[in-house]
Amino acid sequence: MAIPIFDAIVVGSGISGGWAAKELCELGLKTLVLERGRNVEHNKDYPTANMNPWDFKYRGRMSEAFYKENPLITKSAGYGEDCAHFFVKDKDHPYIQEKPFDWIRGYQVGGRSLTWGRATQRWSEFEFTAPERFGYGIAWPIGYDDIAPWYSHVEKFIGICGNKDNLPAMPDGEFLPPFEMNCVLKDIKEKLKTNYTDRHLVHARWAHLTEPAQIHLAQGRGKCVARNLCMRGCPYGGYFSSVSSTLPWAEKTGNLTIRPFSVVHSVIYDEKLGKASGVRVIDTNTKEVTDYYARVIFLNASALNTNLVLMNSKSKRFPDGLGNDNGLLGKYISFHNYRGSLTATIDGYLDQYYFGRNPTDLILVNYRNLYKQDTDYFGGFTTFVNAYRAQHPTDTAEGQVGAAYKDALSEPGGWHLYMYLQGETVPKESNHVRLSETEKDQWGIPLLITAVEYDENDERMVEDFLTQSAEMLEKSGCKNIETNNNKQAPGLDIHEMGGVRMGKDPATSLLNKWNQLHECKNVFVTDGACMTSKGNQSPSILYMALTARAANYAAAEMKKGNL
Repeated sequence: MAIPIFDAIVVGSGISGGWAAKELCELGLKTLVLERGRNVEHNKDYPTANMNPWDFKYRGRMSEAFYKENPLITKSAGYGEDCAHFFVKDKDHPYIQEKPFDWIRGYQVGGRSLTWGRATQRWSEFEFTAPERFGYGIAWPIGYDDIAPWYSHVEKFIGICGNKDNLPAMPDGEFLPPFEMNCVLKDIKEKLKTNYTDRHLVHARWAHLTEPAQIHLAQGRGKCVARNLCMRGCPYGGYFSSVSSTLPWAEKTGNLTIRPFSVVHSVIYDEKLGKASGVRVIDTNTKEVTDYYARVIFLNASALNTNLVLMNSKSKRFPDGLGNDNGLLGKYISFHNYRGSLTATIDGYLDQYYFGRNPTDLILVNYRNLYKQDTDYFGGFTTFVNAYRAQHPTDTAEGQVGAAYKDALSEPGGWHLYMYLQGETVPKESNHVRLSETEKDQWGIPLLITAVEYDENDERMVEDFLTQSAEMLEKSGCKNIETNNNKQAPGLDIHEMGGVRMGKDPATSLLNKWNQLHECKNVFVTDGACMTSKGNQSPSILYMALTARAANYAAAEMKKGNL
């Protein structure tokens, strides 16, 4: 075999893949980034970024025929005519749902970092320790103190707006100023303080540049102007994506090579060397097969695709998938519980408004199962909250046509509120993915089978969330409170995790504390597949922090000659 051309290969160019590329390239490693989708360049490839509502043929929706052909992807939050080009059509990338699971994907350079929700709360020590403390999971091999410096490293670079609240359940970080809290939310915050000792309504942490620092200007990014059109791609670079931030930064080093249209078939394992030597790639257009070689490999293809790649990486040493000596590859898949939501109205405040279309929500910090288990279910939940003026005050005009209706639209209506659940789910061995033995995709790779479902623990959490939230809104003076359990299938949260989990013991996990495969030390997994448990905070910034930490460790080990 020829000497490897690259020092490192990164599979995937999204949130974690972009960070792997940035860190490895900055550390002097010649790095190849493989992306199965098309190339996307910042600004150049945001075709709808500055379009007006009337510029869209279907006014933001899709045609009836498109909905019929794509019943899965069109369920995704925020999906529409303005951002459809950043999502995968149903027929283009099939998989098998043994149990209902809505797998939302975006295949292009930048991945789903172009369309993510941008919430970036740090995990707390509670989340790292709860599974072991309460007996519903294995121990994490790291704790909050291990990852805290890397949270700071990431936050300073990408730009996070928020407020320092000194709450153990949601640790503070390196923040830019938050967006202003509107008058209704300020009052509800104070009423919660009056009525409860454990309910804290605070600014969430969001990857938006409210006041760019020099490091952000150096990336060519600018201030968020509160258009709330983020999923089109931001021409200002006001929110973080790998396309606007980490990948261009890596490219400046001269060490980066990006190869789009490259489906990774498998990781190549060298039996003689006892380690991985590269990856096998299929060109999505020509179907030509090419092997690329490197000393270290980072898998950041998104959680389920990383599982798929490892399961398809079979060799004499690993007949059941790379690193899968314990048979746990693909198991303990988890996701976020998004089933619960509430809406309400509140009287008054009609002489007040707010700036722009604020792209951020507030958070009611988790108050369940922190120091002890105080409910009949495991896990905690984050509650996203916001209040807004109605844009269509139809109660002040007859019908929705004519001069009276137009005049009414010039004045906002009353105040409305919403709350929704982001709940922790318990990883279970029965919740798994595996490869089909009979069906393959258009490149000859086995289709992924998803066997993932909710359980009674999740139902009890939803019930508690709805009961507690309705009570809080009522005590805060809200009216017309409506609760909803949408009973959606797993997957629409787009926070799938697990299958290649970290742990202290090779008998019960696949990765060590540095995100290395226990049985193949030069392969690292730092996307959602690595997660030992679910937590209740949004996960993306943890993936970024884990990736930066692992990349720096890998570079140091290479320098020592250990990899």
